[in-house]
Amino acid sequence: MITNYAALGRAFLHGETSPSAVMEHYLDTIARREPGVRAFVCLDPGRARAQAAAADLRWRNGAPLSPLDGMPIGVKDIIETADFPTGQGSPMWRGSETRRDAATVQALREAGAIVVGKTTTTEFASTELLEPTRNPHDPNRTPGGSSSGSAAACGAGMLPFALASQVVGSTTRPASFNGCIGYKPTTGGLNRGGSFDYLSQSCVGMLGMALEDVWLATRAIASRIGGDPGQVGVLGPDSLPAPMRPGRLALLDTDGMADATPGARAALAARLDALRAAGVEIADRRTCPLIEGLEQSLAGALDLAWEVLVWEMRWPLNTFSWRDDAAEGLSAAMKFRLAQGEAMTQADYARALSRRETARARLRDVACAYDAVITLGAPGAAPASFVNTGNPAFNVPASLLGAPALSLPVLEDDGMPLGLQIFSGHGSDARLFGHAHWLLSGDAAAG
Repeated sequence: MITNYAALGRAFLHGETSPSAVMEHYLDTIARREPGVRAFVCLDPGRARAQAAAADLRWRNGAPLSPLDGMPIGVKDIIETADFPTGQGSPMWRGSETRRDAATVQALREAGAIVVGKTTTTEFASTELLEPTRNPHDPNRTPGGSSSGSAAACGAGMLPFALASQVVGSTTRPASFNGCIGYKPTTGGLNRGGSFDYLSQSCVGMLGMALEDVWLATRAIASRIGGDPGQVGVLGPDSLPAPMRPGRLALLDTDGMADATPGARAALAARLDALRAAGVEIADRRTCPLIEGLEQSLAGALDLAWEVLVWEMRWPLNTFSWRDDAAEGLSAAMKFRLAQGEAMTQADYARALSRRETARARLRDVACAYDAVITLGAPGAAPASFVNTGNPAFNVPASLLGAPALSLPVLEDDGMPLGLQIFSGHGSDARLFGHAHWLLSGDAAAG
């Protein structure tokens, strides 16, 4: 299995392999696994092969566009692509073509990445998964959402990298469930232009099998198109930040710990013991008033996040409300969210934003005293159900706080992948990658 595309650069330059050979590996894997996983809305292998051949020539001439030149990628179907429809996970928009690339897609194309296809998403990147995507590690389990197809494709070995998005837990939770790396940048850190994901907590998400590929894709986007308007975007070196052992970590329980499985708790405890043995100090709410203050501000975080979001979702949902035919219009869940939002007042929204800002202030206090926050990526293994996409209680804090977060595939529960999640203060994305680099090293695991 190919696990790190960027690491192949030397072999490309020396003619030992080629982007076309790598593309064939992934297309073969897609042909074999996609019928069971169903991660894609649409694919174009022919165009991908032609673009890989062009990348072959650039590498042979010693002039690749970037270390990612020729890398096959998927794009969540909430993000615009000029050469594929963007259906937003909704029957209302299936087959719709905007004929333009989102900012992230354009930047990655400039770096030489090749869009193989569009990956499934829940309806409007929210709660309802209307596509039949399955977890590649167990087809009876959910892949999570809303970046369902992107995470499942990476976890199945069908892609090395895929674009995602997150507003509550849409990148880090499916990363945890599917055994891949999930990255949510500081809110506004990567340009969301061309993504139908406009809420105040929304951000571009990244899913991949190698930390280096995820970081290089981040820099490819940030250096070419920056962050959201008015924000410079994620800063840092062009290469993956060197491993950086954290001196102090803040262990966060959040509301999720009450739902954590015994297996998840045991896996986290074992990892924390290994970190302590490696010389990392770990504090929690019982030993540090700053952490306790953050925990208190995050009580009921999911309810608070939804209070903010349903107000912000009034548009465009209220423009669709006239479509009462369930086969073509909004799902029952979306109609419920619209009703919740329309029952709110502007004063309700203002109070919710004030509570969110209080929580963000508490994060700033913790970030001044600790290198990063550590917690689980999910309460346990992916549920054996398709009623919903899983409990986001461990993921919503970073989204509510606007913090950069990474889910790392280093734990297990019930024989399934489980992520270890770390997040830190606003704008500290590069340093967070340095800590993640160390956490993925043998030294961190062995203690």
